[in-house]
Amino acid sequence: MLNKACYIVFIFIVACGTLFAQDYGRLEGIGTELNSILRVTKAPGFAVAVVKGEKVIYAKGFGYRHWEDKMPMDVNTLFPVGSTTKAFTSALLGQLRDEGKLSFADSPIKHIQELEFYTEALNGMINIKDLMTHQTGIPRHDESWYLFPTSNKDSLIHRIKYHEPFTGIRQQWHYNNFMFLIQGVLGERLTGKSWEQNIRERFFVPLDMQRSNTSLSELKKSTNVAMGYELRHDTLIKKMDYFDLAGMAPAGSINSSANEMAKWLIVWLNKGRYQRKQILPEVYVEEAMSSQAVTSASLPDEDFPDMHLSTYGYGWFISSYRGHYRVQHEGNIDGFSANVSFFPSDGLGIVVLTNQNGSSITSMVRNTIADRMLHTERTDWVKDFVITQEKAKKERKGNEEIARPNIKTADNPLHALNSYTGYYGNKGYGQFKIVKEKDSLFAQFKLQKYYLKHLHHHVFAPFEATDTGVDLSKVWPIQFNFRTDDDGEIICVGVNLEGMLKDPILFARKVN
Repeated sequence: MLNKACYIVFIFIVACGTLFAQDYGRLEGIGTELNSILRVTKAPGFAVAVVKGEKVIYAKGFGYRHWEDKMPMDVNTLFPVGSTTKAFTSALLGQLRDEGKLSFADSPIKHIQELEFYTEALNGMINIKDLMTHQTGIPRHDESWYLFPTSNKDSLIHRIKYHEPFTGIRQQWHYNNFMFLIQGVLGERLTGKSWEQNIRERFFVPLDMQRSNTSLSELKKSTNVAMGYELRHDTLIKKMDYFDLAGMAPAGSINSSANEMAKWLIVWLNKGRYQRKQILPEVYVEEAMSSQAVTSASLPDEDFPDMHLSTYGYGWFISSYRGHYRVQHEGNIDGFSANVSFFPSDGLGIVVLTNQNGSSITSMVRNTIADRMLHTERTDWVKDFVITQEKAKKERKGNEEIARPNIKTADNPLHALNSYTGYYGNKGYGQFKIVKEKDSLFAQFKLQKYYLKHLHHHVFAPFEATDTGVDLSKVWPIQFNFRTDDDGEIICVGVNLEGMLKDPILFARKVN
């Protein structure tokens, strides 16, 4: 009997080894393709990990985590992973529901009593599921936290009351980071612990994600950390400062590595389990990676007829990739891009992290690996990228002319520059200051400063001002339009910070 049992175990081990070899064999020589992607995208570096079932079958770093000093990237290098954080935040609520502490049909106001939305109707209708699926009808209002950051989550919660919706509830899917802030605060109120503590104790510790953390201060104290970069003028790799999400942490402040994010993928590929531990309720996993809201039509096109469907679960996008069910989410924050994806029917997971701002590299690497692992038609994603870039270059000049404000240099401001100075505030955003320096106006926010170039009448265009000067080549497609009272005094400024709204955001002036 013992010999038979040993034989069965031996056969099982051999079979598993054969399957592992087959899976790994599909990626043989993949490094050449991935290096080609690194080269054409001009990214400093990236790290990738591939999961099959419960095992990491491929993990490697390419390029550099620090471009200037040529410090090599590896699979343990830490990156800000941006909005791939959202799946963690919603999963926390999945655990709390399983513990009987909430229902997704609850109003979030039931648990955060000071929370208010723009209208009483929204107060009475929005439920937790609407937050998780981006169906509140409230646009992003991202400049409210990006230009006016604060570490106080409660302060950000109070701003939501003044965030105007652009459509009715559950009428149109629209991404909103603030709704994930609310989810994080919900977790805090129901557990008595901070969002950061909950993420660490409920996910990082049981998944042995020892290097992962949830704040910029922790990231800066860590070793083997990537620096962020952007590509300027298609050739210049320029370092970018880290951005501190501070109070908006539940929407995107996790810092992790390819190796440790692979452990998170194992949970999703195995019905919420990791090394025989049930991390997430199985019923939640099934809901979270199923279609809860339609994001767009996403019809097949001529070039890729087998890529279609676009829906959203809880912190995950769902689509069809060459006939395979794909669940994924991207992450973008100053200097970094990320993509975390898995194919539940195929037992395949892929995480790609790069230190390039707004990069195509994450989807290119993901698709290159998926084509091999799924035995599908292979697309030359490098060639496709080059063709796309060439088309973009031809169109860019015309688009820049459209985007560039119509600057009338013959006009002078209708008022003396001192008339525009002072503090300007909005309850849904925050306060900034306009100052006069020599013969110019500047808008001074907490972290950024903008030179205000006069266009016409009371209208000015902002251009980023740094220690090295003003970059007039970077056009920010917004304008500062000052308004006067009956006596001609400047009383407020309208700034079109939310593109989904017809009217600009008004900031009332307070004289120095």
